[in-house]
Amino acid sequence: MQELLILLSSELATLLSGRYIEISILPFSFFEYLEIRGIDTNNKYLNYEALFYDYVNETSLPKGVELREEGFDKIYEYLEALYATIIEKDITQRYKIYDKRAFENVAKFVAANIGSPISPNGISKALKADNQSVHRDTVEKFIDYLVESFVFYKVHRFDIKGKKQLATQEKYYLVDVGLLNVLVGRDRTADRGHILENVVYLELLRRGYKVWIGALRNGEIDFVVKNRNGEVEYYQVSWKISNTETEEREFKPLETVKDNYPKFLLTTESFPQSRAGILHKNVFEWLLEYN
Repeated sequence: MQELLILLSSELATLLSGRYIEISILPFSFFEYLEIRGIDTNNKYLNYEALFYDYVNETSLPKGVELREEGFDKIYEYLEALYATIIEKDITQRYKIYDKRAFENVAKFVAANIGSPISPNGISKALKADNQSVHRDTVEKFIDYLVESFVFYKVHRFDIKGKKQLATQEKYYLVDVGLLNVLVGRDRTADRGHILENVVYLELLRRGYKVWIGALRNGEIDFVVKNRNGEVEYYQVSWKISNTETEEREFKPLETVKDNYPKFLLTTESFPQSRAGILHKNVFEWLLEYN
C-alpha cells in the first residue's frame, strides 16, 4: 500500500546506516487532483469551489482518487482501512500502546481541531471533562507518534517581533483532510476556513518552504514561510471576507508587520481587492499557479 509507506517514512531513517536522503511525498495537490480527473484547468468557466469541495470531502490520496468512480462509500471504506492499518494497528503495536481508546481519542481531538492552537495539557483537560483520564505526558507522546508517522504535521509558532520560535500552542494539520471523515465523522466539525488552511499549508510544503505560525502581540498571521534562499513571505488564509469586520481581521495582522517582505491574503473571492501592499489573491488560482 503506497500510502502506508509514505506515512511511515520517518521511521525508515532509523533503519538505514550511513548517508541517506529523506524525501517526503505528499498526497495529490489540488492541481494534480484536477489533472488526474482529466479536468482542463485552462477552462475559465470551471466551478473551482465545487471541485475543491470534492477534493477535500473525498481524499487527495492517489488510491482513493482512483476509487471515486465507484462512489463515496468505496472511498470511505478505503480511508477506514488505511486508518485501521496506520493508526489502530501499526502505531499502537510499534509503540506498545495498550490504552487504544485513549490514543484514538487523542487522534480524534487533534483532527477536530486542525488549524487551532492546542497543547497536551489542554487536550488532557478536555478529555477529563468528558470523563476520560489521560495524563498530559501521555497525550504528548501520542501526538509525537502521530507526527512521526506523518499523519499530522506540527507547526510551531514564531514570534515575529522577537525573531524566535516559541515552544507552546502549536498547530496541527492532517496529511489528507479526507481522513476527517474517519477521525471526526462525515459531519466534520472542522470549519471550512481551517480545512482551507490545511490545504494551503500542505501546498506551502510542496513548494519547498519552511513554515511557522506568525505570533504577534495582539494577533496572529496564519503562516510565515522561508524559502531555500532565506527569503520570507507572509500568508493569511480565510474562506471569505464578506464584511468589513472580517476584512479588518484578516488584513490587520499583515499590516502590523512593517518589513518589505511579500504579504498575501488568500480567499475564495472571485474579485480579490489588494490593499496597503498586501496581495489579495483567489486561493484556487494560487493553488494552480505554481504549476
